[in-house]
Amino acid sequence: MDYLANHIEALIFCSQKPITDQEIKECLTEMFEADVPLTDIEEAIVKIQDKYQADEFSFEPVKSGGGFQFLTKPAYQASIGILLKQQSKKRLSNSSLETLSIIAYRQPITKGEMEQIRGVNCDYAVHKLLEKELIEIKGKSDAVGRPIIYGTSQNFLDYFSINSLNELPTIKDFVQKENEIGEEQE
Repeated sequence: MDYLANHIEALIFCSQKPITDQEIKECLTEMFEADVPLTDIEEAIVKIQDKYQADEFSFEPVKSGGGFQFLTKPAYQASIGILLKQQSKKRLSNSSLETLSIIAYRQPITKGEMEQIRGVNCDYAVHKLLEKELIEIKGKSDAVGRPIIYGTSQNFLDYFSINSLNELPTIKDFVQKENEIGEEQE
């Protein structure tokens, strides 16, 4: 089992995006030229997660974006925050974030529909989101002119550390209950 866990750990470490149980299974099956049961893979992943719970490690394997990847532990958030602040040029602009939100909640959606909701041209924001691979072209609409329809990509899930679109916050999460002022006291 240690041998299998080491291979899985290496696969998770080397993968550029979250790697799923099935992708791990396919790699191991090809390597060992024998079927590796998913239960063995899941047990090995639990063993790897237990290993990285120790304080000596600053990172751990986390399920994110539908698969597993190594992420930094929350205790190191301050130092990572400084690095990210220095690299802030790579952040999404407000217009890109607004456009991405519209796409996430209304997908599949055309650029014309996005512009109708936002009230401004979305060409630049859509171009940047495609460039960052947060959205992708899902096809063409049957409407007049057959406009391109867009939707979020797997990278979107990874970027926001969610496993599915069902984990997106709903309007209820943002609306304050009527006739209430301030926060509830315990």
